[in-house]
Amino acid sequence: MNKQILIVEDQFVEANYLKSMLEKSGYEVCGTARSVAAAREMINKEKPGLVLLDIFLSGKLTGIDIAKELKDEDIAFIYLSANSNEETLNAAKATQPDGFLVKPFREKDLLIALEIAFYRHEQSSEAMWRLEMKVQKALQQIALTEGAWSTKLAATANALQQLIPFDCLSVKFKPVDGNSFSGCLFLRTGFDEYQTIGIEELSTISKLKVSDIEQLLKNTPADDTAGWYNGNDFISLFPTHPIKALLAKTFGFSSNMLLPYLSPDNYTFSLSFFRKVTDGYNAERLNCLFRLQQPIHAVMNSITQSQKKEALAMHYTPAKLKPASKESPACFKNIIGSSSAMLNVMDLISQVAITDTSVLILGESGTGKEKIADCIHGGSDRNGQPFIKINCAALPPTLIESELFGHEKGAFTGATDRRIGRFEQADKGTIFLDEIGELPLELQVKLLRVLQEKEVERLGSRQVLKINVRIIAATNRNLEREVAAGKFRLDLYYRLNVFPIVLPALRERSEDIPALTAYFIQYFNRKTGKKVTSISEKLAKKFATYSWPGNIRELEHLIERGVLLCKGPVIEDISLPEFIKESGSQPADTKTKTIQENERDHILAVLKKCKGKIWGPGAAAEMLNIPPSTLKSRMEKLGIKKVFME
Repeated sequence: MNKQILIVEDQFVEANYLKSMLEKSGYEVCGTARSVAAAREMINKEKPGLVLLDIFLSGKLTGIDIAKELKDEDIAFIYLSANSNEETLNAAKATQPDGFLVKPFREKDLLIALEIAFYRHEQSSEAMWRLEMKVQKALQQIALTEGAWSTKLAATANALQQLIPFDCLSVKFKPVDGNSFSGCLFLRTGFDEYQTIGIEELSTISKLKVSDIEQLLKNTPADDTAGWYNGNDFISLFPTHPIKALLAKTFGFSSNMLLPYLSPDNYTFSLSFFRKVTDGYNAERLNCLFRLQQPIHAVMNSITQSQKKEALAMHYTPAKLKPASKESPACFKNIIGSSSAMLNVMDLISQVAITDTSVLILGESGTGKEKIADCIHGGSDRNGQPFIKINCAALPPTLIESELFGHEKGAFTGATDRRIGRFEQADKGTIFLDEIGELPLELQVKLLRVLQEKEVERLGSRQVLKINVRIIAATNRNLEREVAAGKFRLDLYYRLNVFPIVLPALRERSEDIPALTAYFIQYFNRKTGKKVTSISEKLAKKFATYSWPGNIRELEHLIERGVLLCKGPVIEDISLPEFIKESGSQPADTKTKTIQENERDHILAVLKKCKGKIWGPGAAAEMLNIPPSTLKSRMEKLGIKKVFME
């Protein structure tokens, strides 16, 4: 990898200080720039491997404007800023930097940040390259396979999904000198599952007449220029592309990317990708599609002229078929739901599982972070090796280091024998660190060493043990906020955050609630011997308007209770927690409490009842049925000690 570094810093003294530190440490500095214009000129001339980029520069433009261009050029960059508040971190995060340094910083901080940035960039570039090679091979195989045009296009949709995520792919082709054209939509309905939609199917779904849709198609110009359109840019296409307006209204699409092709026999093809998210596409995605032009051309050229003529005679309606799909990977068997949000998560899992990249799973409590970790390990080459799970929040602070790294006999009072740490146990496999945000700062330093050096040292031992462990971490905390507050190390955050996966809350994937409900009913039927078949329509509507602060875990517990209490085949009703009302019935001035707030209130109530007593018979820990050390840890996390003493 190119290790030349460009410094973009408008403070002369700071720029020289940075240059001095870098050259002293053996790095080559190809130049310094004090403005956006100067930075652009040097980037084009020097082609650095990494840019140290101050966010706030003199002039109207900022480092964020340059960052977008660096991303397009596949150049690594680290932000420099004296402002480490949450707002700045969020703005920086949106551009997907390879690091972030808060001024003032030490030389050691700079060198660690550089090491992490080069590591992150190399890992992400390698993973993307491998995936592109996989998709190219799949497309080449499709081109060589005999079959109908519709089958080839369906297989092409399957292959492209791995690299270019979409909720719908529109494929259209026409003769250059003719007005008639043909094509179809591939609407994603599951992992590797699509519904093929022609004009008649679109008429049924949209409730428009076939003749009206035909008119919209005739009024929509051919897609003859590659490009991508997000949010308002996509909406701006509607007046001149009425068919896209119809698709957006019918299916909820908010972004679009397209690429046209011309075949040697004078047929134009266009691939038009649609997503429901407003920021679905960017220059990086389009560049990726450009790199696939040759194998896609080969697929389109493999469709014979007779097949094209046959397709054109179909009057916009393809044969009713389902794209050739393979069974979903075994690692997805415990993931329930086919919403767009969950399919995006599954796409990310399929991309990262085959690598050894560290993964950070983010999401609210109860969204299923552990299940996602299971999927990543199960889909990796390490799936036959140990998979060790640790809940950092459940371990007493005094025992965390011993639990993670092990200890020798006599290392401390009570260490009566040698203990093998969890990292050693996970050697050649995967370790899952749940609630990583709860890890004390002093342990974060040691974890960072494990990630950097791939070695551990037992307490009481001088022997360094090399390990080969993949790390998956998870948290329900906002780590940018924790970093800004000094509670989580910035270097550890960027080392873990190589490949983040954000899990949607259940309220953001409400279309999956019926499938989840059915799954839990069957699960608890098997456990209890009951024969419950479903929930009532009234309860289904109630579930649809509930905000689910406890997410999937809360739904699971409610269904378990419903099955146990149900006296017939249908669960008629379930009492939802009173502190959250259904949508539309909640008073405007009532604030919905989070799970943490309700847990805090409950612990406070028990403590007051026990007059503040935590340990011993009749104390709060006994009433809550948890170890006193765990209660104390939860109190510290929830800030109860200070409030309670007041």
